[in-house]
Amino acid sequence: SDAFARTGRPLTPRDVIEFVVLDRDNPSSVWNCLRAARENAHAVRGTLTAEMWETTNATWLEIRDMTPEKLQATDLGEFFEWVKFRSHLLRGVTFGTMLHDDAFKFVRLGTFLERADNTARLLDVKYHSLLPRAEGLGSSTDFYQWGALLRSVSAFETYRHVYRDVITPHKVAELLILNAAMPRSLHACLDEINDILGEIANLHSAEAARQAGELHATLHYGRMDDIFATGLHAWLERFLVRINRLG
Repeated sequence: SDAFARTGRPLTPRDVIEFVVLDRDNPSSVWNCLRAARENAHAVRGTLTAEMWETTNATWLEIRDMTPEKLQATDLGEFFEWVKFRSHLLRGVTFGTMLHDDAFKFVRLGTFLERADNTARLLDVKYHSLLPRAEGLGSSTDFYQWGALLRSVSAFETYRHVYRDVITPHKVAELLILNAAMPRSLHACLDEINDILGEIANLHSAEAARQAGELHATLHYGRMDDIFATGLHAWLERFLVRINRLG
């Protein structure tokens, strides 16, 4: 990315991982995200349940003193599983202990806006970097690459259940864009966003509701053939502009 290029660091696996995980100047690094989550939670401590605060604070304390040396000595697979687990844990604690009032609905709204953005970005980047040459289509390498993409959004088992077929780029895109039953799909996220905006509607929310409804209709009535005819990259770029404007 441009942000990494500006650091002047060499493009090596170690440097990229350190940038994504620990870089204090990268606002999207895991370290900075968990720091910001803890600071934001502290700022609204009175509105959180004890379980939400304890989970957020404990997660931050575990990573606060992480250094590049400690990271390199850590099993990266286990570390990223830990990050996912702590995220799932906080989401479960939030859903299970927080009063389901407007504050809760705004938390959920942020979750689905962020999820839609992340899914679209992952698919956009991975789709073009993983598109195989003709001779690679259907190979074992091709299978594992697309399988890794699906696992990154917890969708590997879902794909096998829905399609019961070999993994193909077209079906991966269909699952992650239009399948409303897939929790991390763009369609599923817009279903939730649309519903939540309806629940918290007030005199000032009409434009947000209009934009969300329009984007939701694009997914609800969309077809993959039309999306590919537009160009997947162009379609996803347009989606990202619209979802970020909504956020």
